[in-house]
Amino acid sequence: MTSSAVAGQGDQTLADRAYQAISERLVTLGIRPGEPVNDERIAAELGFGRTPVREALKRLETERLIVAYPRRGTFATEVQIADLGHISEVRQQLEPLAASLAAERATERDRAGLGELLTRLDSESQAGAGGGADLIRLDMAVHRALYATTYNPYLQDTLIRYDNLATRIWCLFIDRLPGLAGHVREHGPLLRAVIDGDPQKAAALAAGHVEGFEAAIRGII
Repeated sequence: MTSSAVAGQGDQTLADRAYQAISERLVTLGIRPGEPVNDERIAAELGFGRTPVREALKRLETERLIVAYPRRGTFATEVQIADLGHISEVRQQLEPLAASLAAERATERDRAGLGELLTRLDSESQAGAGGGADLIRLDMAVHRALYATTYNPYLQDTLIRYDNLATRIWCLFIDRLPGLAGHVREHGPLLRAVIDGDPQKAAALAAGHVEGFEAAIRGII
């Protein structure tokens, strides 16, 4: 176990960085569902070679964010609302586990970093940040920080995958979902529970957040 959940970020490969950049575009619908994904164009836009981009795309295909068809090309997957229940079933089990582990395992450095994120959350969600896209990125940053603090790379990778799929659904309906800032602000008590080292409270808050997300989506479809 390292001394901080943020340790090792400087060791990222170009493929890791390409994955993060392309993943964010896919999740926030910067690349729309069904849109072609051209490795050469993306490599030029990101300033990377085609090899790390291709490696990133292979990973994104296993995560169901893109799909490749022989002789047709590669495309962003469609957002399937029918998958919401399946995604929620997984997240309802694993999000509380991650929150509980984070509360138990967070180091002092982690708690300081989560405290900074809590301050940012209070400020940006109250102000509405720069709009829906910025609030989505803030929401993702909170989730990623909590997952990293579990110090379980398998759990972290699994939750990132399912959070990405859930966030795509959220982004698809963002213009119809009321109270986006309030939904993001719900992470405040969860961060505080982790910082305070209260695993039971953290788990309960995480479970409630997942249930609330699914209910909000189902309320408009």
